[in-house]
Amino acid sequence: MGHSLRATEIKNQLKSLIEQASSIDANLARRLDEINRWVKDIKPGSLTAKPLVLAFLLEVITDSTVWLVIKSLPTAEEQQSKFEQMTPNERYWYGYLFPRWINATDSKFYIWKQKLMAGEFNQVDDDIINLIAKYIVSRKGSFWQRYIADLSMATDLIVSSHQQQPLCIQFTSVSEELNHQKYQAWQSTLQLWEIDRGLFLSFNPSDANYINQLVNVALHNSNHLAGGKYLKFA
Repeated sequence: MGHSLRATEIKNQLKSLIEQASSIDANLARRLDEINRWVKDIKPGSLTAKPLVLAFLLEVITDSTVWLVIKSLPTAEEQQSKFEQMTPNERYWYGYLFPRWINATDSKFYIWKQKLMAGEFNQVDDDIINLIAKYIVSRKGSFWQRYIADLSMATDLIVSSHQQQPLCIQFTSVSEELNHQKYQAWQSTLQLWEIDRGLFLSFNPSDANYINQLVNVALHNSNHLAGGKYLKFA
């Protein structure tokens, strides 16, 4: 019972956000409307059985709410000071990537909506990415994770360390021979979204120390990788 209630609540929140956005940011309203059309005919009980879809909807509701708060501030100075209160990763997301997603034509959107609905996700990598994220935090770094970044922007984690420069990272366990194509697709996706630099990390899960190595490489490059560089590291 409680879960279906939550699904109903999420649908209602989505509708009220569309209304709010229509007077503040027409592009966001359009994007949310597209998402609403995608889920509106699904009964709450069926929606509850799709945890990925619910998780995605909750993220979009959270992000849209934050974005509308920022957009509603009367002056550029007030908007700026709102951004200054955020962590570097949040600032990069809300100040740059999320608005790009709102305003761009996201050619991958219709593909991954189907994937989310079907629950087709690579959970294996998910566990590894969660572990990496935990290690990053224990090393005083921070991370940001979003379905939109993952599915549209080929970014598993956005990571920043003590220099506070967020870096978009894609992890893959695809073998070296096979990942060249994946690397090229990744690089052109980042360039398409005008993401200035990125790290493509391929790993072998049977190597006992690989998590530590991935974390070292991620933190080092978030501090030092130059703009305009898309580094592949195995």
